[in-house]
Amino acid sequence: MSLPRLRVAEDVARALAAHRAVVALETTVVTHGLPSPDGVRVAREMEAEVVAGGATPATIGVLDGEIRVGLTPAELERLAATPNVPKLNLGNFAAVLVARGVGSTTVAATMLAAHHAGIGVFATGGIGGVHRGASETDDVSADLTALARIPVAVVCAGAKSVLDLPRTVERLETLGVPVLGWRCDHFPAFWRRSSGLALDQRFDDMAALAEAVRLHHALGTGTGIVVANPVPEADELAERAVEGALASALAALESEGIRGREVTPRLLGALERATGGATTRANVALLHHNARVAGELAAALARS
Repeated sequence: MSLPRLRVAEDVARALAAHRAVVALETTVVTHGLPSPDGVRVAREMEAEVVAGGATPATIGVLDGEIRVGLTPAELERLAATPNVPKLNLGNFAAVLVARGVGSTTVAATMLAAHHAGIGVFATGGIGGVHRGASETDDVSADLTALARIPVAVVCAGAKSVLDLPRTVERLETLGVPVLGWRCDHFPAFWRRSSGLALDQRFDDMAALAEAVRLHHALGTGTGIVVANPVPEADELAERAVEGALASALAALESEGIRGREVTPRLLGALERATGGATTRANVALLHHNARVAGELAAALARS
């Protein structure tokens, strides 16, 4: 069944029809992840990295109640300039489409749109997961639900450091989502290269990684795949600096009673201020790196 109100850009449609490599990109980085005007700039830079990796970029967002797969520069600027853009996930996607609204796509929503468009590789910063304190709040990202249901390979720097990483990795295992390391042995911790949590398998050859992705889909489990790609070594942040700032930010959110979808953006903003912008610089570096690796993975899959 095709997804209603799905518009695929001509260059993306041509690439898909010719079985060439395509990589999906999300848009919450534009509207929520980075301060203006950095979001649009970094989104365009990620598209360039995908091209350098050998694939066609398809940045996804919602405008006028349509899912646009392959936003033009003008559409990307329009999305960024729209005030109070909602973050779309599996739960609110349809309501925004019916209202003919505007929205930026999270990991979960991007995976859904990409899959319906026929795109099998997606690059993002870090996935959502199990939040700290989830044993009391039951706060778990819809990204994990999407990974359990939608067969798309997600290239990311692990999960955001603000999450409960051991429980996130455990949940991925429970859901049957493989976590494959690209030139790493441990699950990345977003701004940190390693969380100390072991991965299912390490790959140092792109053709072998592509074959593992292809075979996993052939098994018919229906799940997505996490391709864990650590932040470049030169851009990694010191663990002590991140954890100290994070502890203060978490305490502030607890006192304010912040819950749900607002937790991650508020935490990231607080960390950006506390580290003098170091987290933002690392975030941009890992976004670039993930886009390049995703382009290379999509190109390898297209050749297989």
